[in-house]
Amino acid sequence: MVKISSLVSLLVTVVSCHAFLPFPSRTFTNNRGSRQTVSMAEDTNFEGIDLARLLGSKRLSNIKRKLRRQQALEAVASEPEPAAQTASKKEPLGIIIAGAPASGKGTQCEMIVNNYDVVHLSTGDMLRAAVAAKTEVGLAAKEYMDSGKLVPDDVIIGIVKDRLAESDCKENGWLLDGFPRTPAQADALASAGISADCFLFLNVPDEVLVERVVGRRTDPETGKIYHMTFSPPDDEEVIARLVQRSDDTEEKVKVRLEQFHANVAAVKGSYESIGIDIDGTKKPADVAEAVSAAIKEKCGV
Repeated sequence: MVKISSLVSLLVTVVSCHAFLPFPSRTFTNNRGSRQTVSMAEDTNFEGIDLARLLGSKRLSNIKRKLRRQQALEAVASEPEPAAQTASKKEPLGIIIAGAPASGKGTQCEMIVNNYDVVHLSTGDMLRAAVAAKTEVGLAAKEYMDSGKLVPDDVIIGIVKDRLAESDCKENGWLLDGFPRTPAQADALASAGISADCFLFLNVPDEVLVERVVGRRTDPETGKIYHMTFSPPDDEEVIARLVQRSDDTEEKVKVRLEQFHANVAAVKGSYESIGIDIDGTKKPADVAEAVSAAIKEKCGV
């Protein structure tokens, strides 16, 4: 009786003063044949001692809860960090894709977004979003747009900078589509502290670009774009209702190409160290492979 009383007294003292200390445990074979270790706090009848009766069920329950919480924290701290979490801590990608009208940027942007989960950004979409959100730069842009004037670079840069500061771009990375278009815009991006990891340029000869643009037709009912040489519709009814955009004429596309060539060399020069030229005359799938190889070379992914 003396020994039992001493044991009880000792247990009460330990549990009362050191509730967070590791409890004794015992190991046994479970019904699946596996060895299992059970803490005294998990076993209400430990080595023949009825702990619930000894300490009280409420007190024992509190001790169990504290012990489980401590063990859970220790387990989390000791576990190696999952590979997915380690990967997610990599710096988000910053990609710029450039090319003349009809060089195939739209198709490649879809591939890049699907493969790398970056945020696709075009100046037109960003302008409309900023205007709709009535941001400070959005309201400034609206004044120029409403009066039919070109939105100046400083306003455009403000919109781009605001958009890149949003959480989705910071977490997932971004893809700037066709921007910057001028050396001034490239310089302004650099001054704003915005740098890219990779500059992709889709290189397509002018004669091919003219053929691509002039042959484009749009279905006004579905919005789908066809090409009368490369991807014409099979349905005669669809063919009959196709329309050509007013600026998809040979005369107008040549003017747009002149404007493009007047600035593209200087823009490429701003990203010479991270730039890669890609043959945009190949099939879209082949161009996509070249784009992936370029991103891997420059970004390591």
